[in-house]
Amino acid sequence: MDPSETRRATSPRELASGRSGVVIWIGVDAHKRLHEAVAISESGVVGSRRIHNDPPQWAQLLEWATQWPQRVWAVEGAWYLGRGLAQFLAEHGEEVHEVNGRWTAQRRRGMRRPGKSDRLDAHSVAQLLREERATLPRVYAEDDELASVQLWSRLEAELTEDRTRLLNRLHDLLLLCDPRYATALPDLTTQAGIAAARAYVAPGARAVAREREQAVRVTAEQVALLDAQIRDLRRKLERASKSSFRALRAIEGVGALTACTIVAELGAPRPGFGDEQLAALAGVAPLEASSAGVTRHRVNRGGNRRLNLALHRIVLTQARMYEPARAYLARRRAEGRTDREARRALKRLLCRRIIQAWRACFDQPLAAAA
Repeated sequence: MDPSETRRATSPRELASGRSGVVIWIGVDAHKRLHEAVAISESGVVGSRRIHNDPPQWAQLLEWATQWPQRVWAVEGAWYLGRGLAQFLAEHGEEVHEVNGRWTAQRRRGMRRPGKSDRLDAHSVAQLLREERATLPRVYAEDDELASVQLWSRLEAELTEDRTRLLNRLHDLLLLCDPRYATALPDLTTQAGIAAARAYVAPGARAVAREREQAVRVTAEQVALLDAQIRDLRRKLERASKSSFRALRAIEGVGALTACTIVAELGAPRPGFGDEQLAALAGVAPLEASSAGVTRHRVNRGGNRRLNLALHRIVLTQARMYEPARAYLARRRAEGRTDREARRALKRLLCRRIIQAWRACFDQPLAAAA
């Protein structure tokens, strides 16, 4: 235990009974099979609990925590391995925050006594919650339609990445069969190209040619399967964006995939989340790097990369076809900014419009798009 936490301003009996009126911060280190929870107060650790990752054990953890009437939770990986517990707690009216695993890792590296265990990680999560509760992302109970959009959006992105990897593999296999295959086959990014690859006949009579030919056909079949899944997901996202996210699609450069990406990563509107928070979350707000009396700022390489990519695509589209954005970029370049710096400034400006449109999307209940 950190020596700084050995101070005792309140007795354990008072903490357990809730008479002290102090807030208890509960950090959870989430894993696939087990979750470790540590509860701390201003004076130190007041309790810990290890549970299995299943609904009955989530209920037992919540019952254990009821000994502290004023409590706040933070779950590491609340949208990944800790999602089930985080949603269970949020649905039962608990205040739950998300903590990124990288943040606890950074804290662990800064400890005077190095070490790693589930309990230490949960303790770090609780400490981070105690110090930065106001800035940590809040976890709310999911809406079915919103959860579906999040699933479709993230799955579409993952399948598109898988398709790109398979196309690269298919290209390499075809080069092994025939370095000039591109002159005989349609482009592999088209349905005609994949159909031709599924029936491809490699030149040569050797056994290795037949093996390469079979590998080409199998890989093309996998690409065709992914194509069908991606088209189905994109149809669902198109319907969802038209029925529920029209305010976002009204922004120049925002299409169905981008609108659904924004909603999937931001979730539903919540108090205290505005354009400044969006800019920080998306990694488009510069980070201060001042020293020795000189004020400097540097590019934020962190943040939610899906949101950052969505903003980048919007900016690139507006730079081509939206005259107000083109004028803004020209004005920034005239001030001495580079092209990249001008685009970063436009990203930050876009956050205000996106926040307003995002909130407008939730003025009415979401429509089912399945």
